[in-house]
Amino acid sequence: MGKVLMAGNDAMAEAAICAGCRSYFGYPITPQNELLEYMSAHMPKAGGVFIQAESEVAAINMCYGASAAGARTMTSSSSPGISLKTEGISYIAGADLPCVIINVVRGGPGLGNIAPAQGDYFQATKGGGHGDYRMIVLAPATIPESIELVMLAFELADRYRVPVMVLADGMLGQMMEPVVLPEHIDPATLPVKPWAITGAKGRKPNLITSFFLDPVELSEINVKRQARYQKIEEREVRYEEHETADATVVVAAFGSVARIARTAVRMARNEGIKLGLLRPITLWPFPYAPLRALSQRVDVILTVEMNAGQMVEDVRLAVAERAKTPFYGELGGLVPSPRDILREVKRYAS
Repeated sequence: MGKVLMAGNDAMAEAAICAGCRSYFGYPITPQNELLEYMSAHMPKAGGVFIQAESEVAAINMCYGASAAGARTMTSSSSPGISLKTEGISYIAGADLPCVIINVVRGGPGLGNIAPAQGDYFQATKGGGHGDYRMIVLAPATIPESIELVMLAFELADRYRVPVMVLADGMLGQMMEPVVLPEHIDPATLPVKPWAITGAKGRKPNLITSFFLDPVELSEINVKRQARYQKIEEREVRYEEHETADATVVVAAFGSVARIARTAVRMARNEGIKLGLLRPITLWPFPYAPLRALSQRVDVILTVEMNAGQMVEDVRLAVAERAKTPFYGELGGLVPSPRDILREVKRYAS
């Protein structure tokens, strides 16, 4: 198949269908409404189920039920809507169920505005809901990559039986780029899920719950779950380095900001400044080791985000004062330009 021009929201929706998702539950909120609209038109054509739920709370709990029955399932929303879903996400994690959640982040807190932002980093990577649970968090920087990461999200969710969040933003959701769509996966060819609730003829009934009254039993379950999270940290870290081999200053950025930072790297190099970029692709598990290695040979790691400073805390944990770790952020839906980033870099470049 050749390239087609698609908006980010449409591309992520189509990627989910290509990945074998046949149950989608959502509720409208800008700037991800096009994703919901695309699913409403195309999910029935693929033989799947689309439901516009009565609320975000209802949508995430519908995902719980569909996942428990063994289906590949997804929901999507934007910042305030994700906040409403966090209780259900915790239940899904507590029941060890796979699920994909797309967050097209907008300005906040509160209702904020519909401009792109990255203020949901803490919510995504530090749990968001209650209890000791983790989500794998993937952060695309382009629309073609968003397709790849949505496909990957379903694979990882099934492999580890965890919720996986794709953390995009309003800019990535609304912009358009040429993409190559992947082949459709037939859900019938996916591996069988022996734990799913599919009827119990000839076998012991399955029980899916996050409710365990015995503290000893819950402790044992949580210990096993944490061991699974540790495997994810060992196996699933993804990141990209750009022009870091001889860099004296490195920008750490994710998502749309990392895309902008690549231009700043080129501009800096044209002026003789040895600037590089490290882009986390998995926000959890976070690429601590690559940042730690960089901090042993560069002077400054500048974190740039569209928030008040969130990923920078993980950067500083990785660096542990081996290099300077300044921060530059834009708030309220403002987007930094390459010149803005270069201006900040020049404050620290030797």
